Amino acid sequence: MLIDTHCHLDFKDFDKDRDDVIKRAAAEGVKYIINVGSSSEGSERSLELAKKYGSIFASIGIHPHDAGAVSESVMSKMRDMARDEKVVAIGEVGLDYYRNSSGLDAQKSSFREFITLAAETGLPLIIHNREANADTITILREELGAKINGVMHCFSGDADFLEQCLNIGLHVSFTCNVTFKNASGLRALLKKVPMERLFLETDAPFLAPQIVRGQRNEPSYLKYLVREIAGVKGISEKEVADITTKNAVIFFGLDKK
Repeated sequence: MLIDTHCHLDFKDFDKDRDDVIKRAAAEGVKYIINVGSSSEGSERSLELAKKYGSIFASIGIHPHDAGAVSESVMSKMRDMARDEKVVAIGEVGLDYYRNSSGLDAQKSSFREFITLAAETGLPLIIHNREANADTITILREELGAKINGVMHCFSGDADFLEQCLNIGLHVSFTCNVTFKNASGLRALLKKVPMERLFLETDAPFLAPQIVRGQRNEPSYLKYLVREIAGVKGISEKEVADITTKNAVIFFGLDKK
């Protein structure tokens, strides 16, 4: 049993064969999928998918690229959606200084708004960070204190940032990019993450594993990530599956659904 804790099946990349993608995932042992909203409309689509498919749960949020779209009306809609039993997280939200599409002030303001929503609802955070390590940690600490109920998704920081994330209680997930031939640095970081703090994610349709690199990623490819993690950690693929599944079930409250 596997859980893809971060993908975007609502994206147009899956419009032609979404049902088949979900069936292939189930055939490869992916029991649950967390479909992650990255815009107001995307969050709505994510919840619609979660209501249609028993294996899918939704996360709602606005990616930092679209932070300028966050308004009182948008946050009101997000609060309404967050009450739905199939919404299990707030995200993906955070900071992205690499592209800085919406400006630093808008990103920081949006991030704080969604952190507040997570605190109000008791839902965990799915956090996006790219080249904004210091501000990401600072804002999380200022808003939530010393221990954060969240996951740093698609980890791309350095060893110091990883240590900071673990010290404030965050879980960490790596995508199939750890299978890339040139990803030795990521694999070294992966080795440092305690298994009880690790999730699996594809971030589909992005970052397909090395064996199909350049193609569209999908949840059924999670098996390649499991294989890579098992090799890095020196444990069996079954152990990777069992531990990461238990982690995700508890984190997202899937045992209560």
